[in-house]
Amino acid sequence: MKNRISIARAGVMFAVLLALTLGTVLQPASAAGPATLTYGSKGTDVPDLQYRLKTLGYFNEQLTSYYGAVTRHSVLLFQRDYGLRADGIAGPATWEMLKKVSVNRNELDLLARIIYGEARGEPYEGQVAVGAVVMNRLASPSFPNTVKGVIEQPRAFTAVDDGQYYMKPDATAYRAALEAVRGYDPTGGALYYFNPDTATSSWIWSRKQVGKIGRHIFAV
Repeated sequence: MKNRISIARAGVMFAVLLALTLGTVLQPASAAGPATLTYGSKGTDVPDLQYRLKTLGYFNEQLTSYYGAVTRHSVLLFQRDYGLRADGIAGPATWEMLKKVSVNRNELDLLARIIYGEARGEPYEGQVAVGAVVMNRLASPSFPNTVKGVIEQPRAFTAVDDGQYYMKPDATAYRAALEAVRGYDPTGGALYYFNPDTATSSWIWSRKQVGKIGRHIFAV
C-alpha cells in the first residue's frame, strides 16, 4: 500500500521539491543503470534515490551523495510498503519498483509539463487526474516503462503533438504532478481520457468510461 502523508506535510514537501526542481542541479545517474546502494555508499545515484523517496514521502532530509542511516531507514519503509524484501539495500528489485511508482527530478518536470499542456484550464482535480493517467500507464505492462516514454509515445497526448507540452508549467502543475506521483488518483485507475466535445476517434469512445472531471472523460 502506498505511503500516504498528511496535507500539511504534503505542502511542505511540495515546496521543498519545487525548490529542488527549479534551483538544484543534480548530476545524472549512470547511463548503465543505477548501482546497488547500501549503507555507506556514495555517488550520483544516491541523490536520485533520495529524490524518488522524497516524492513518495519517505525521505524528508536534504539530498546528499551519501547513503546514511536516514536513507537506509527510508528504503526499509518503502520496501515494507511495496512488498519487497526489507533489507535496506537499494538493489535491482527496489530500483525497479521505485521507477514504476516514483519520479526523478527530470521526470517531475515532464509530468508537470504534460499536465500544464493538457489540463491547465481544468479544475485542480482534473490536473491531478491527467498526472494519474500517466502514472497508471507507467505501472501498466501495456505502456512504455519510463515517464518520458509514456508521455512521448506517438499520438498519446495532444499537447505533445501541438507543442503545448513544451510550455513552462506553473506551480499548480508541479503540485498536481507531485500528488499524482504520491498516489492520489481521482480517476480510479484510468488509462485514457478525452474531451467529448473534440474527440474524433471512434476507438476512444469504445473504452469503458469511469468518470468525468471538468471537460475530460476518463476511461480504462
